[in-house]
Amino acid sequence: HKLSILTSLAFGTRIAANDIYMEGISNISQADIRAAGDLGYRIKLLGVAQRTESGIEQRVHPTMVPTASVIAQVHGVTNAVAIETDILGELLLSGPGAGGNATASAVIGDIADIAKSRPGFQHGPVFGRPAKELKPYKKAQMRSHAGGYFIRLTVHDRLGVFAAIAKRMADNDISLESIVQHAAGPETEAQKTVILVTHET
Repeated sequence: HKLSILTSLAFGTRIAANDIYMEGISNISQADIRAAGDLGYRIKLLGVAQRTESGIEQRVHPTMVPTASVIAQVHGVTNAVAIETDILGELLLSGPGAGGNATASAVIGDIADIAKSRPGFQHGPVFGRPAKELKPYKKAQMRSHAGGYFIRLTVHDRLGVFAAIAKRMADNDISLESIVQHAAGPETEAQKTVILVTHET
């Protein structure tokens, strides 16, 4: 819901919470977190909205971000919003995203904005324009989204496994940025963990 409101504010479109692609963190394991750390990343649940040629893309899913990035340092109830601008580049705002004081402050701010939008007040409506002037939301399909992907495989430690994985990826026009092998542990010496990071796909 936060993402749908931010999308409306950014692009002047009607709120479309039901059109957000959502993927949670239930499938993220400790092994994934360790592997991401070994590669210099942290896994964060991000909400992303962007305008594309086919429409507006809204998605919420786990994302690997560099450990040195500002987003990677956001923890607990703190939220961060990164805004890509035409002139200033990227702006990042951070602050409490939950808790009694943060919620009360947001509610009071919204009430004040609504009150100020009455005739005779200088400030405009909450979304910067009357709700009836918000544009229809045009959804971009997730299948058209291109990006890099993190893949963790557990494979049998046999000759030719790396070559077979690389061939399968190449057969599907998937370019690999890196491929790393780790032992799965002494109790499973016959198996190895293989970490793949793809180029934009």
